[in-house]
Amino acid sequence: MMNVVVVSIPEMKSIYYLSPGFLDLKKGDLVVFEVDGILYSGKVIKETYKEKKKNLDLPLNSVIRILSKDDELKIKKNNKIQVNALKDAKKYSKELNLDMNFIDSYMSIDGLQLSLFFISDDRIDFRDLVKKIAQKYKTRIELRQIGVRDKSKKIGGLGPCGLFLCCNTFLTDFNSVSINMAKNQLLALNPSKINGICGRLLCCLGYENETYTELKKSLPKIGLITDTPEGMGKVVDIDVFNNTYSVDLGDKGISKFPGESRDGKN
Repeated sequence: MMNVVVVSIPEMKSIYYLSPGFLDLKKGDLVVFEVDGILYSGKVIKETYKEKKKNLDLPLNSVIRILSKDDELKIKKNNKIQVNALKDAKKYSKELNLDMNFIDSYMSIDGLQLSLFFISDDRIDFRDLVKKIAQKYKTRIELRQIGVRDKSKKIGGLGPCGLFLCCNTFLTDFNSVSINMAKNQLLALNPSKINGICGRLLCCLGYENETYTELKKSLPKIGLITDTPEGMGKVVDIDVFNNTYSVDLGDKGISKFPGESRDGKN
């Protein structure tokens, strides 16, 4: 078992599992940590806990220190640089006729790396752009192409449910979401209903998918010809919440029947 602390960089929407060293860290603490020789600042989102080594990508990077007054001054200075760099990136990309939509920037606390995030429908040769930005800011430049889901994650907004976007508030990764999940939950396959503001399938389609799959095990499939107490008929609808299904019995009309017991009792 190893001591582990979880730290987030809110601006980059990144999560890191780190060694706390000898520091007594609590949730909400602002810290400085190292990754690949570069120092970053972040917030502790899960205080020190024990984790099995087999569940970790070893060796772990370490928290260096609690954020100091000097670190806070560096962050303020870097924030100004980030804003200017984002403006310059947009300006230079237009001058070079590059189809790039820059949406955000982030500079490491030690100033050794400036990251710029952009969206583009094509693969971009941005070597000349990197040179121009690097010449002005005298630091390592990272241009990171992200997708429309990543854009929504960084910018935020309100989903069709009226709440703030899951990806911008608590999701740390994008799990696979398929159209079959919408079908499994008997949703109308209307893009305006099952797509998020990013234009992709709603992440929340995956939240209850397993529950629907389990509940439907006690019910016949729609379209199945089945025998009922009132005769043979075709299943035309199911209600997973009330554990009932409707059968078209022809001249007798449509009747509703209970599904199999879900508690294992007859």
